[in-house]
Amino acid sequence: MPDVTIQQLTAAIASGDTEAFGHFYEMWFDFMYAQARRATQRDETTCLDIVQDAMMRVIRSIRPFEEEARFRRWLTAVVNSCAYDRLRSESRRKAREQVAADRRPDHETVDDLRERLDWLRDELGKLDDFTARLLTMRHRFGWTLKQIGTAVGLSPSAVDGRLSRALGALRRRGARIFQERGEP
Repeated sequence: MPDVTIQQLTAAIASGDTEAFGHFYEMWFDFMYAQARRATQRDETTCLDIVQDAMMRVIRSIRPFEEEARFRRWLTAVVNSCAYDRLRSESRRKAREQVAADRRPDHETVDDLRERLDWLRDELGKLDDFTARLLTMRHRFGWTLKQIGTAVGLSPSAVDGRLSRALGALRRRGARIFQERGEP
């Protein structure tokens, strides 16, 4: 697609032309990467992830532009928005990790953890086969509620309810057992 105008290129991408998108990628990747670096001051991997996110947004939401300057401003806004979203997501993840770390007692030893894991293994072994299967699909295989529901013939909300009840019961039993032993 040599010598195409921004209007032709953006209209072609908006219509789903994959060749046009390939041309766009080659033409604008460096610009988008540089913008991600400016916006975040982060490492190459993070910036490449941001550009990937921005490329996906371009595919989903591009419209024909008549002027390159307007297109450049729009593309800058897309990259900045993706950068902001990624940084915000990273910040939330770090906050969740910090909360989890703060909940862990400092005095917990390897033996304490081993004892808790042994208890959990025993408790999981006592579950009925169906509940154990649901927990395995969700937490070992990482399946979505919809995938599990399809596999076992339940709606996603029914799967969610059963998993929530099973995990809640395990948490309550664990809290009771370990509080009786004087552990936090």
